[in-house]
Amino acid sequence: MAFLLALLTFLAVAVIFLGFWLSLGVDTQQETVRRRVEAVRKAELRGGGNIPLDLQLVRDELLSSVPVLNRAMMRFSWPGKFRDFIAQSGLKAKPGKILLLSAVAGLGTYLLAGYFARQILVSIAAGLLGAVVPFATVVFLRRRRLGKFEERFPEALDLLGRAVRAGHAFTTGLEMVAKDSAEPVAGEFRTTFEEQNFGLPLRDSLFNMAERVPIVDVRFFVTALMVQKETGGNLAEILDELSRVIRERFRIYRDVRVKTAQGRLTAIILISLPVAMLFALQLVSPDYIKVMFVDPFGPPILAGAAILQVIGSFFLWKIIHIEV
Repeated sequence: MAFLLALLTFLAVAVIFLGFWLSLGVDTQQETVRRRVEAVRKAELRGGGNIPLDLQLVRDELLSSVPVLNRAMMRFSWPGKFRDFIAQSGLKAKPGKILLLSAVAGLGTYLLAGYFARQILVSIAAGLLGAVVPFATVVFLRRRRLGKFEERFPEALDLLGRAVRAGHAFTTGLEMVAKDSAEPVAGEFRTTFEEQNFGLPLRDSLFNMAERVPIVDVRFFVTALMVQKETGGNLAEILDELSRVIRERFRIYRDVRVKTAQGRLTAIILISLPVAMLFALQLVSPDYIKVMFVDPFGPPILAGAAILQVIGSFFLWKIIHIEV
């Protein structure tokens, strides 16, 4: 028993230090050059031209710092999409790092749950939950970052419209937004300005922005600019009208959230009630709930209840979540 305790302690400490080391990410100059070359690549693919060999070699970027994992991930197409997904969250991590963090977290929680609970199903469930945490963190950060961008986007459009109305060039307006706006709007406009400043056509720079920020408002913005460039018109009025539409949509969205507040609170209570009751019974009457873990039919029943709870939570959340 003492050896098992020492082994679990060592593994737990190793998991913590490995997770801390993997979570360290630095935005190096090489990463900045890589993003700019990637922007040029997307423009070339859009134009249908042949890709030079030197750019193809530069484009073979690492998906992981571990050579074996990098070679394995290069065989599939999903790591590239996952890399863009991570970039939209604002993290400076490679897909391989997230996968390693997921494996470490899953193994650590599996070992700890196996030591304390001594139930294989509980250990597997805890391991799966721990493995999902890094991906859930990326999803949460991405959603929060895109939400901030969408909320601050109308202010950037107002500033861009004022710059155009004052007689500045559109590209100068992009630079002003990059300098005077808050993140993450400033960072995306700065990237767009730098891409066209380094020689990429403005059209391709805007399309790259629409790909980096998958929001309907940004697509409307890029589409309006392309239409205005082809047909002409008052660009300042177009930007002001687009900003007004976005603000009106946010007003409607807030009204919907107020009217669905009771439904969301009910859904939260219904989702958390079974788990809360399980912990409460464990504290008040351990012998009463112990049969669910000791009896051979107990763990399968708990696993089935957990699956049904997840399915019910999904449908409840879809009911109360209204897209505007």
